[in-house]
Order: sequence, then structure tokens, then C-alpha cells
Amino acid sequence: MSETKEKIHLGGRYWRLWTASVISNLGDGVAQIAYPWLASAVTRNGILIALIAVAQRLPWLIFTLPAGVITDRVDRRKIMVAMDTVRVIVTLLVALFVLAKEGVLPAPDEIAAGLELATEPVMYTVLLIASLLFGFAEVLRDNAAQTILPAIVEPEGLEKANAQMWGVEMVANSFVGPPLGSFLIGIGFALPFLLDAGTFAVAAGLVFLISGDFRTHKEGELPAKIEWRKEIAEGWNWLWHHPLLRPMAIILGLMNGLMSVTMATFVLFAQEVLNVSAFTFAILMTGGAIGGLAATFLASRVSERLGSGPSLYLTLVVGGLTSLVTGLASHWSIAWVMFIIGTFTGVLWNVITVSLRQTIIPDRLLGRVNSVYRFFAWGMMPIGLLIGGVLVTGSEATMSRELALRMPWFVVAASWLLLFMYAAPKLTTEKLESARAEGVAAKEEAGELPADGETASEAIAEAGVAGAPPPIDETSDND
Repeated sequence: MSETKEKIHLGGRYWRLWTASVISNLGDGVAQIAYPWLASAVTRNGILIALIAVAQRLPWLIFTLPAGVITDRVDRRKIMVAMDTVRVIVTLLVALFVLAKEGVLPAPDEIAAGLELATEPVMYTVLLIASLLFGFAEVLRDNAAQTILPAIVEPEGLEKANAQMWGVEMVANSFVGPPLGSFLIGIGFALPFLLDAGTFAVAAGLVFLISGDFRTHKEGELPAKIEWRKEIAEGWNWLWHHPLLRPMAIILGLMNGLMSVTMATFVLFAQEVLNVSAFTFAILMTGGAIGGLAATFLASRVSERLGSGPSLYLTLVVGGLTSLVTGLASHWSIAWVMFIIGTFTGVLWNVITVSLRQTIIPDRLLGRVNSVYRFFAWGMMPIGLLIGGVLVTGSEATMSRELALRMPWFVVAASWLLLFMYAAPKLTTEKLESARAEGVAAKEEAGELPADGETASEAIAEAGVAGAPPPIDETSDND
């Protein structure tokens, strides 16, 4: 077998991880419709809607750094299984409360018509607490998922592995899941949550079947007592003193913060400005799948033709333009096209930067450095969500409800331009490629590259039919 062919084989363990991601993301796609629609059936207050999203993202600000220490100490596969199990339990509890309240919740069509209703305190509290618990589990699970991949796939295959993962995640999360979610909501409000819990359970089982030890240290090499401050500081200092990753983390945090401002009250914007039903809302969300799937096939070509630096600039420029056009839109189809374009460039950013990060960070520090990076990248999201909710509610005092719901898009469009001016000189192709080369050389010297333990036939057998605006830098959120 040639060396070239060996480099592109991803292996059976990767395909188990890939399958788990497909199934869990199908459930997440269903939840993309179920959770916001349920929230809008419980309250119509902009700040209260935003606070539910804040609760889910807040752990990325307060728990990300400790999660990195845990990820570098505990078998990453076991972390993923445990956190998926927690998500099963939390989602089932939400489903049970929804079943208890289903007789008094308004119908989906009534919600889409902008029904005026008082906040339902018990169900709102359940959603708030569940979102917070879900967020904590998500932080630890996603950090483990993103740091386990370099132990399964060789550096030369990381871009391909990430691209194939994101491509199918986009299809399941944004193309198949949302229409299925809207269909299930029409039958019963609890059904989407029951399905979501089932997908987490299946994903946990598949990850459990991945063979290998995914600890970065042998037993007894680390002190039993965790020195939290020291271990967090080691990851923080490594990133902070890296000339490329530090500005990249800050820039990504600001990007996700800006997107969160617009998404804080998006369900209200969609219902009251774009006049969508539950089914139309599901179709609207498929824009992300189309853009992401296109990027899966074209991202490498775009990066090669433009250069990795200009490809990242494209994400910044498009972010401003799509925000402005969406803010001016009065029909959902315009927003749908903007989602296609915006998600394409978002996945382009991911394919370049996540693979780069997995390549240059030493494996023994990968969990902690990755968590520091995501502290910046995702920690800005709850802040942006809160700003978005306050911006809409505050604007209503001086302008119409419709203009208030449009206002976050206009503010964010101007902010993207300022961010581009800051980021352009820091993310050049020369700086990106230099950091990649240095990272590969350092890992080769340290002997941290994964061994290829499977044959081509095993990889093909595991692949099956693989050939056949979410946050940026996301693994499977909805990372």
C-alpha cells in the first residue's frame, strides 16, 4: 500500500465516532425547532427568551477552563459517554414536564401567529435549569470530542476527517432534523424531546464501542490531587504566548459574540418579521445545511485558490453583509439565502482553523489549550445573547416592535466591518502555514502522531455510505 493512500485512510474508530455524530446531530436538528418553539410558547418576552440561550452558553464562560483540565486527565472516550448519558437524562426530564403541560400549551400555529400570552413560570424555570445543565455537559463532551480526534486520525487526514464530519453533521442537524422536528411538534410537543434523548443514548453506545485508551498520561504519572490553578495556567500560558492562536481565539470570540447578538431573539424575529410557521422555520434552518454541505466539497478548493488567510477574511466580510441583508429582509427566503452563504464561509473557517489547532497543540496540553481557546471562542456567546435580548427590549421603548427586532442585525453588520479591520493583518496565509509546519515538526519530534492500526479494507468497511447559522468552530453542537 502506498504512503499516499495510507495518509487518507481514516479508520474504523473514526467511522464509529462519525456515526455517533450523525445520530446525535439528527436529534440536535430536531431540537433546533423544538426548544425555541417551546420557549416561545412559554414566554414572548425578549429578555426571557434570550436568557434561556444564555443559560445554555454560560458554562462555556465559567466551566471551559476546568473542563480542559479534566479532559487532559481522564479518558476522553469515557467523558463523551458520561456526558451523553447526562444529556439523555436532562432531555427526558424536559419531555416529561412538556407531557404534563401539553394540554395547556398553545398550538404551534397559534404561536406562529404571534399569540399574546403570559409567561408560564414553572415551564420556563424547567427550561432555564435544563439549558444550564445541558450546557455544562456539552462543554465537557465537546472538548473531549474535539481533542480525541488527533488520537484517531493522522495530521494529514485531519482536514478530511473534520470536513466529512461537518458535512454530515450539517445535513443531519440542519437539513433532515428541523423538518422532522416541525412534523413531530405537529403531533405532540413532547415527541421531539423524546427522539433527541434517544439519539444521545445511541451516540453514547457507539462511542463506548471505540477501542483504545484516550488518556494523555499513563496511570500514576500525574498527582492524584488536581492542582487546578497550575494546570489551567499551563494551558492558558501556552495559548497566550502563541503568536497565532492568541489573536485567532480573540477574533473567533468576537465573531461568535456578534452572531449571538442576532440569534438571541431570532425565533421572535422569524415569527413576527419573517412571518414563518413551524414548518417554514424548519425550512429556513436548512439553509445552514446547504451552505455547510457545499463547503464540505469546496472549502479546500477555495482555500487553495485564495490562500488560507484570504479565506478567513471572506468569513468576516460575508458575516457583515449577510447580517445587513437579513436585517432588511421581510420574507424568510431572503434570510434562507443569507444562511446558505454565511454557513458556507463559517465551515470554511472551521476546516482551516480547527485542523490547524489540532495539528500545532501538543497532545499532552490539547485538552487544556483547546479549552482556553474555546473560553474565548464560545465564552463570548452568553454575553452576546444577553446583549441581543437587552437591545431588543430596550429598543422597544423608542421604536416599533418590528424595528426593535431588526435592530440587532444592523448593529452587528457595522461591528463585523470593525472586526475585519482588526483581524486582517493578524491572519495571513504566511502566518498560518508557518505555524502548521512548526506544529507538525514538534509532534514528530515528540512522537505524538497516531499509529495507523487499520488496513484499507477495514476503513472502507467501516465507512459505509460515507461517500454518498450555527456558532463557528463548532464540533457538534449545537459546537
